[in-house]
Amino acid sequence: MFGKIRKFFSDVGLELKKTSWPWDSKESGFKKFKELSDSTVVVIVAIVLLGAWVAFWDFIMAYVMGVVTNI
Repeated sequence: MFGKIRKFFSDVGLELKKTSWPWDSKESGFKKFKELSDSTVVVIVAIVLLGAWVAFWDFIMAYVMGVVTNI
């Protein structure tokens, strides 16, 4: 059983060495994570815009339904 666990973690380590990480290992400090932070900002902006779009249409549909049901 412990042999299987050891093999699993060994395989995980080998796969992690094959991956490409979203930062430049030659850079240091915050510059190292430039691509990662830029991608995070893009995702946050997209979520805010999508949330605003959904909220806008929700208010419009609620108003329309209120007008229709009060007739």
